[in-house]
Amino acid sequence: MTRSIVAQPLTADAFAPFGDILEATGTPDKIINRGFCARFHDRAQLDFGSGGRAGISVFRGAPVAWPVEVALVERHPGGSQAFVSMTGHPFLVVVAPDEDGTPGTPRAFVAAPGQGINFHRGTWHGVLTPLHAPGLFAVVDRIGDTPNLEEHWFDTPFVVEPGEDCASAGLAQASRQGEN
Repeated sequence: MTRSIVAQPLTADAFAPFGDILEATGTPDKIINRGFCARFHDRAQLDFGSGGRAGISVFRGAPVAWPVEVALVERHPGGSQAFVSMTGHPFLVVVAPDEDGTPGTPRAFVAAPGQGINFHRGTWHGVLTPLHAPGLFAVVDRIGDTPNLEEHWFDTPFVVEPGEDCASAGLAQASRQGEN
């Protein structure tokens, strides 16, 4: 038995309880580099906690196809974690509210090309879920000596399908593993 979740396009309002969206929308905060570059400044609340520092890593995740099973979520109690696609493809973002130390019912979003995300410290979230190969992401997160990972396996997994809004926005396509 599985439980269903319908993915929706990633929006700032819907994602606000879980983190920040990284995107170049609205009026730039500054025009720099002799007018050739628009800077959208300070778009995420980075938090690396006591004894932590910022690190930038590159992750390569295997792409998935719809429907996507969500059996596991994780969180990082020591700091925030940001994902920025290096390929310009949509990717699936799964988050869940905290309910007394365990995840509540997950929500699912599809990040559009040009969007990245920053999970606030302690946010329950699904694993990296690219929808297209090669699934390359720059990840900014906490580096430190103390443990910074908690995992939760659901007794009954969830299955995520793209919603109508994702289909109409062109975000419902996913490649099979290994395809471009």
